[in-house]
Amino acid sequence: MIVIDSQEFDVDVISLKRKAEVLDKYANRNPSGVLLRKVIGVFYNYELQFGPGIDPGEYQRLWDKLTEPTEFHMVTVPDIRGAYTFRAYFSNIGDELVRLDGNTSLFKGLTVNFIAQSPARR
Repeated sequence: MIVIDSQEFDVDVISLKRKAEVLDKYANRNPSGVLLRKVIGVFYNYELQFGPGIDPGEYQRLWDKLTEPTEFHMVTVPDIRGAYTFRAYFSNIGDELVRLDGNTSLFKGLTVNFIAQSPARR
């Protein structure tokens, strides 16, 4: 289950990839070639892919939330300790049409990236 802005979404997560990205305020080499850097912190970012068996109404609700024109969201994702909650923005949201049946369209392969607003570790 995924939680976004206190809303629970009953969806299957078939892939969750996480990256711990160390971001620098600066990273420069001095005249001797020695690297000097100031680390801002470690940001945990996630790439999720949702399963194809989502109820169409729940799928649309999730799509609407993921594509909401909001700067940041509070998200909760599965973690080794149970769950991890952080503030993030969404990017690279996409899916593909599987079947068009009259007025009903079925999609699959919904993916999204959750990009952390602030570091998880400093």
